[in-house]
Amino acid sequence: MKEIQGSSILILGYGHEGRSTHRYIATKYPDIKVGIADQKEEIVPVAGSSVSLHLGANYLDSISNYETIIRSPGISIQALQLQKALEAGKHITSETNLFLAEVPGMVIGITGTKGKSTTASLIAHILRTSYQDVRLIGNIGEPALDHLADATYNTVFVAELSSHQLEDVRYSPHIAVVLNIVPEHLDYYGDFERYMQAKSNIVKFQKNEDVVIFNPSHEIVSNICENALSEKVKFSAKEGDEFTCFVKNGQIFIREDDSIYPLIFINELPIKGPGNLENALAAATTTSLFKISIDKIQNALRDFAPLNHRLESAGEYKGVKFYNDSLATIPEAVINALEALGKDVETLIAGGFDRGLDFTILGRYLSKKQIKTLILFPETGQKLWSALCQFIKEGERPQKYEVKTMEDAVQIAFEVTKPGKICLLSPGASSFGIFKDYVDRGNTFKKLIKEIGESF
Repeated sequence: MKEIQGSSILILGYGHEGRSTHRYIATKYPDIKVGIADQKEEIVPVAGSSVSLHLGANYLDSISNYETIIRSPGISIQALQLQKALEAGKHITSETNLFLAEVPGMVIGITGTKGKSTTASLIAHILRTSYQDVRLIGNIGEPALDHLADATYNTVFVAELSSHQLEDVRYSPHIAVVLNIVPEHLDYYGDFERYMQAKSNIVKFQKNEDVVIFNPSHEIVSNICENALSEKVKFSAKEGDEFTCFVKNGQIFIREDDSIYPLIFINELPIKGPGNLENALAAATTTSLFKISIDKIQNALRDFAPLNHRLESAGEYKGVKFYNDSLATIPEAVINALEALGKDVETLIAGGFDRGLDFTILGRYLSKKQIKTLILFPETGQKLWSALCQFIKEGERPQKYEVKTMEDAVQIAFEVTKPGKICLLSPGASSFGIFKDYVDRGNTFKKLIKEIGESF
């Protein structure tokens, strides 16, 4: 399907991806009429002079004036004005659709609830040992269309794809990597079913010659992937004949040409915890399809640097080790972080914006750990505490502090955490309300750790 139809385009939403779309359209389709619609009252267009602006509270009302509407990921296809436009025969598309329709080279798409960025970065890191033109794009912060203009058939794109980007796609990547899927973004989708449906689009349009890579031990993921038309390639943290990559006796093995080779011991991985083990298995499985040597995969796994805000060290002061896991925005991610760091975690900073997630699983997990102090942000800090209180009686619960600023949280952490122990920021919730985003939250944490630590 041609993604640019008619003689007029409305770029709906003018954030990072909307601006990228404008740059691409101005270069590739210079003669087409372009409009920009955004709820901000003022914007500065990045390209073109003959641009119509539709700004402010009623920005969605401009949809009816254009033949093609390119939706930004943050604007749901379920919005009433977009649904009416569909009924009126308007062509609604997205940056992701435009990219997948026009890309000349190979696309590896990665989705899942957590681990997308690490897995995508690790796949690109390994591929670059053997391929000259590997481009890491998508939800990780690099708009796809910015990297399309000079791409060739030899280009390999590694694309992190969010549920918002997959919500209305009409194409699937050549290789789809599907990580575990658990509830998230329920404030956006309304229910888990719609969120799963968006994720499943990564394989919906795959063909027989395409490939999907997944861990069949995750029931939801397995149901999605087993129904795909593409070839199924599987990995697991367990041993099994059907797995290309698997774990045995603390070591990752890889299957190649009916032979099995030892790849790396788990404790050699620079990224720690069960979630990151899965990311490493997924990346090794994916890159094995490109006939990269075992030695190159081994070395790339060993020297991969953990990403910012993903269980990264924030320094050691007065014998206390601090870790920043600001991207942990669901309860399951907090559990992965605690598993990775082990019994030395004494102080946990958690909580944030409430998107309707259930904290029972985290409350149950914390009731069995030796966490001494919980420092909790609104709104979900109270939900986490209530969940914990279901499983551990009064008198045996951790010390609780409720805070509204990161400065207070860090100050308390320095006061209560003993030398030789760990303070972990792993919120299990979104950052909105107090911080701009997870990056702002993590950077604020790291900045205050350094400032207070040097003066403590």
